[in-house]
Amino acid sequence: MKIEPAIFDETDDAAEAAADARAEADITAGRVISHEAVSRWLKSWSDGAPTPAPKSGD
Repeated sequence: MKIEPAIFDETDDAAEAAADARAEADITAGRVISHEAVSRWLKSWSDGAPTPAPKSGD
């Protein structure tokens, strides 16, 4: 019986390179959200008073 590869076993090198390039461009342009901002946002959920999601630059 031939074992078929799982969907995550196949890679598309060109797609991964394009995604990496987009990510690098976002970082260079400052389109990022800090770990601290995301942590505060997630903590607001557990505090029972959810705040709006952080935006780029937070």
